[in-house]
Amino acid sequence: MVRRRSHPADLTDLHILVVEDNELNLEIAVFSLEAAGLNVSTAINGLEAVRLFEKSKPYEYDIILMDIMMPVMNGLDAAKAIRGLSRPDATTVPIIALSANAFAEDIQKSKNAGINEHLAKPLEMDKVLKVIASYCK
Repeated sequence: MVRRRSHPADLTDLHILVVEDNELNLEIAVFSLEAAGLNVSTAINGLEAVRLFEKSKPYEYDIILMDIMMPVMNGLDAAKAIRGLSRPDATTVPIIALSANAFAEDIQKSKNAGINEHLAKPLEMDKVLKVIASYCK
């Protein structure tokens, strides 16, 4: 079970995987997260994210920010694939959905895919950092 904290934490040196197919959105997210002290890796679709996670050392990623609507493999399928891997961190790494669709049914689909939290786009970086802090450190 992932522990959540209600107060902001020092995010310095956390390793985050950002999965986003929109180049501008990815660039803005990377810039903002690195400015907050996080180490950022990126993937441009769900399949690339699953492959990066598979090749990483267990517990290398502290959290994953996952866009939902992507080509090749969407975020829901990528989250399910990560959760289905036979490694110790596959079921515990926090996965946060990033989506323009934030209706109750969209949030439920995210939860059903093993996603911990669902954030609506456009992203408010203060909110993103608070969510990251609630799952890490």
